[in-house]
Parts: sequence; structure tokens; C-alpha cells
Amino acid sequence: MKKRRLEIAVLSDVHLGSYACHAEELLTYLSSIDPKILILNGDILDAKKMRNNYFPPSHLKVVKKIFSLAAKGTIVHYITGNRDVPFRKIDDIYMGVIQVSNRLTLKLNGKTTLFFHGDIFDFSFRHSQWLLNFGSVGFDTLLKLAKLKTKVFGLFGKKNKPFSNPALEYGERDPEQIALFEKNVSKLAIRQHYDHVVCGHSHAPNKQLFETKKGECLYLNSGDWVKHMTALEYSFKRWKLYRYENDKLASFYMDEELKSMNMNELIATITDRKARKLKNQKEKGGLLD
Repeated sequence: MKKRRLEIAVLSDVHLGSYACHAEELLTYLSSIDPKILILNGDILDAKKMRNNYFPPSHLKVVKKIFSLAAKGTIVHYITGNRDVPFRKIDDIYMGVIQVSNRLTLKLNGKTTLFFHGDIFDFSFRHSQWLLNFGSVGFDTLLKLAKLKTKVFGLFGKKNKPFSNPALEYGERDPEQIALFEKNVSKLAIRQHYDHVVCGHSHAPNKQLFETKKGECLYLNSGDWVKHMTALEYSFKRWKLYRYENDKLASFYMDEELKSMNMNELIATITDRKARKLKNQKEKGGLLD
């Protein structure tokens, strides 16, 4: 089946290594597209969850697929997120054919576009705006401060969950905090003279134009692959939000993936699927920050 050609595909908050990750659906999506550029915008791996030694065949297949795309000519950028602990310490290096960085800027059809995960605002938005005036030094400082805040919370037996609200059901993200996050990210982008800003972190897929007295900016969030199963796609000079649940051809690509599996891999995947269902019952509604 012919794959969809895209100029750019953006994924974030996949959380490979966690029970909540919809790896099989993501593999199907990746098998359905042929992007010139693939941007992994943070929290692709879940280093904290991986400590439980959970990394099934379906998750490994996603990793292999990404490297396969890179080997075939797709430019792959890996932008680190708060869960990508092993890679957060490095910036602007190549991991084989994949470039790892903390942020990325591209010029798309004359529009300056900023890509970053978004967790720098976990520290403090008020201080974030001030520190970001110092460019890359300020950005790196905010990353360290956000990480420090998480450690301090840990010392007191608490978790840093920026979108949580005790008044909501366990696992639900506060829409008011998400709206504030989107507004603050857009304000930052306008102040820094970006036309478009692309992030993740909130797990809330969105495409929205924000305006202030100083200008306007298109805010884009690729969502996640633990609940929404969404991505951002750029083609023909426009951005669009992809939703797996609306993709009527997805099942055909899944069939192709099943044909390419050997019997041992197929059995392992089916077994893992059953194990994941049991684990999901225990972790249902769990909140990933």
C-alpha cells in the first residue's frame, strides 16, 4: 500500500517502556507515512517506567522502525523531554543518524518555527520568561531548574505533576492548567519572534492561533500516544493534527505489519498484549507528567 508522503511528522509523549503506551498503533502509523523529517518532540522513552524492566517486542519494533526510517533517508530529530533522562544531559549531538538536542528551530515557508518539549515551564513561568531572554544559556538553566524542582519534590515524598488537580478524577489533567500552559508558551514564542511553536508535555493535542498586542503565533501540540494517539503533520505549507482513531486505512497497515512478523514475534506480541491489559487494569487512569 502506498505510503503518505509528508514534509514533517511530529510525535511526542510516546512513553515507550510504560504500560500505557499504544506502541502497536504507533507502529502502524509510522508504517503508513514517508516523512522527509521526523521530529520526536520529547518523552519518547519513559526512563522512570523502564526501571520495571518492561520493554516488550512491540515497543522495540517502534524503535527499530524509527531507525529504519532514518536509514532510508528520513531526517530524524530527537528533542529531549523530562522523561528522556539519559539524553537530557547531552545536546546537539548525533546518536548514529539521529540528532539529539533540547530544542530545534526550522524555517518553514518563511515562518520561523520553534520545537521544544515544554517542560521548562514546570519551574515557574514568571522566571521562565526572564531567563529565556538569555537565549540558549537561559533555556538550559530552566531545564536544570525544572529537574531540580522535581528532585526537591521527591525528597519530600511528592511528585511534580504540573497538570494535576486533586479536585479531578485520578489521572485527569486539569484543562485550566493546560490552557494556561498553551497561553504562556504562545506568549513566549511571540516575545521571541517565532511564527509557530510546536511542543508536547501537556498530552493535549491542539492547533490554535494566539494573539497579543505584540503579535500572533500558531500554537501546535502533538498530543500523545498513551491516550489520544495523535501526531502533527506538515505538508503543502500547512499544519494538520492527525488522529489515529479517524484513520480508516490504519487496519490495512496493521495487516501489513503482521505479515512482516515471524511467528515467534507474533506470539510474543499477542502475549504482551494480554499482559498489558492486566497491568492497565491496575494502572488505569495513571497520570504521566
